[in-house]
Amino acid sequence: MTPVVGTAAVSARCFGTGDERYERYHDTEWGRPRTGEQALYEKICLEGFQAGLAWLTVLRKRDDLRGALLGFDPDRVAGLDVAPLLDDARLIRSGPKLRACVTNARATIALRSQGGLPALLWSAAQRPSPAYDDGSDVPASTPASAAVAKQLKRAGFCFVGPTTVYSLMQACGLVGDHLTTCPQRDEVEALREGVALP
Repeated sequence: MTPVVGTAAVSARCFGTGDERYERYHDTEWGRPRTGEQALYEKICLEGFQAGLAWLTVLRKRDDLRGALLGFDPDRVAGLDVAPLLDDARLIRSGPKLRACVTNARATIALRSQGGLPALLWSAAQRPSPAYDDGSDVPASTPASAAVAKQLKRAGFCFVGPTTVYSLMQACGLVGDHLTTCPQRDEVEALREGVALP
């Protein structure tokens, strides 16, 4: 069900207006802090699936991807054979992207001995948030996302270029890119401020 918002709020939403699933994602998920390992691993996988596709395509297939990828539990995905998944029309059937989920699960597990995935990602959190008035001002990547991408690649992750990582940082609240006109901005910023940084 679409969150109840006033007409002014709908017209000021950063993105997603016009599609119920996209609106719900914007209003209840995007930019809200994700600090747990499994939630961050899932977002890495989903952002990897987005490469070359519209985010709405990923959202439409997300529940099926969660089922096929064992709830995005890195301990379970690390040993997964993705070959049978390539025939499942409900999924994004990209061999490299599905194999990246397995590779990234293994890298997530390996990072535990070095502080963990949450610590690596949240060490790059940006505060205060930039104040963008227009979506065209929001960058596709930043020096910080390029640095995090290098760290992730060194740790064994794949499908984690600077643009993908910046999308991850936006989605998980490491940066706060809700526009100044967005009705979600103040609430999301308060949530971001409440996260203790490593």
